[in-house]
This record gives sequence, structure tokens and C-alpha cells, in this order.
Amino acid sequence: GDSVITVELTEEDKVEDDVVFYLVFTGSTVQHCTSTRKINPGSLETISPGHDCCETVKVALCASREGHPVLIVAEESFQFVQDEAYDAAQFLATCAGNQQALNFTRFLDRSRPPAADVDFLDEKVALAFRHLKLPAEWNVLGADQSLTENIPRETLMHFAVRLGLLRLTWFLLQQPGGRGALSIHNNEGATPVSLALERGYQKLHQLLTEEEAREPDSWSTLSHTVHSGDYSVKHHRGLDVYMLTAEA
Repeated sequence: GDSVITVELTEEDKVEDDVVFYLVFTGSTVQHCTSTRKINPGSLETISPGHDCCETVKVALCASREGHPVLIVAEESFQFVQDEAYDAAQFLATCAGNQQALNFTRFLDRSRPPAADVDFLDEKVALAFRHLKLPAEWNVLGADQSLTENIPRETLMHFAVRLGLLRLTWFLLQQPGGRGALSIHNNEGATPVSLALERGYQKLHQLLTEEEAREPDSWSTLSHTVHSGDYSVKHHRGLDVYMLTAEA
């Protein structure tokens, strides 16, 4: 998801300015509807949706005009493939509780990637995590629920906070074990909360410590998503397009 898609219109499809075009992606379990923006009379642009699995879906270009029925202008197939962000999310999800793997991720911190790279990583990995099919018993702290909070260990929450990944931290907070991870010390005696404070991540610290903290609507320059039941609406600020995703 989150790639730019360009649609080239044929001569007969170039119509009046009051016609609105949008794309409908129909997968096996979810459907996405995205608005478009006109670059010029013959070209449209939109953002590809984040999908729940790697598959080929049907995509329809629809045209809407007030007082007229919706027209399907064209149909095509569109393939969702596994990328590095999906691989990273899958690796992290599988390694929840695996100390060897979680300690291995700490080398990322030593290179201290630039802020722009961190934002990009945060956006992509959190998007992939949101669409992973996590097992019903999945827990941020791993599979071994017999471990108490007094046992020092590295957690997924330490990883997300150490790199300043706001979106991923927010996602993990909503998952089983997310809140419990906040009070766990690692081998250096740091909790995710103390790490955020030590590194000067004020928004992140606020997210972790305020009981009523909500998903901030200004933390990302790229997009903002609102969820409601089986539906979500995403506004991609860069292109100013909207995306509605619904479970089929």
C-alpha cells in the first residue's frame, strides 16, 4: 500500500470537470474505494490501499456525476506483492518475546537513521502490521505468558520506542500485552516509558503515559486514519485523496 497510482484516460473518457473519478479495489475479504485527483484532463492520481494479503484483485475505474448513475469506465487486475515493510512486520510479529531476535534489532539504533527515514519506516511498517493476519493468541510480550513483569527483557515496545516509531507504538498499545509492556525493564533497567523520556520523544512519552491519550491527528505528514468497526477512512495528505476500506 501507499504507492502512487497513475490512471491514463482515453480520449472518450476525458469529460467535463464536474465528473468525479474513483477506483474500487475488490479483494477476497476487503474492498477499498479511493478518490482521485486530476493532474491534467487525461491523467488521474491516487494512492494504492494497504491490503490484507498478497493477491490479485479486481480494480474498477468509476465515474460519478451529480444526478447521473455511477458508471464503470474500465476494469483491470492489480497485484499486491510482499515488500520489505511486510517482511519487517512479519519478522517483528514472529519475534515477539524472542530475546535473541529482539537484541539483534538493537543494532538499527546505532546507525540512528535520519528523521525522514524514521517517519517512512514508521508509516510503512505500521501499515503492514495493521494488515497482517495475526493469530488470535498473539501478544506483544510473546507466547510465554508465565513470565512476570519483574523479569528484565527486551520487548517489541522497547524496539518501537527506541527508534521513535509513533505509529507502531500506537498500534502495539492497542494489542494484547501492549500496556503491560510499558512497565517491563530491559537488561539496562530501561522501560519503554523511560526510554522515550531519555531520548526526548515528547509526543511518544505523552502517548505512553496519558490514560486518555488518543491517536494524534497531526503526528504524520503523510496520512491520518480513522477506524469505525469494520470500516476505516484514510486521508492521504500528500495527494489530498481519501480511501474507504471495508471488510467484505
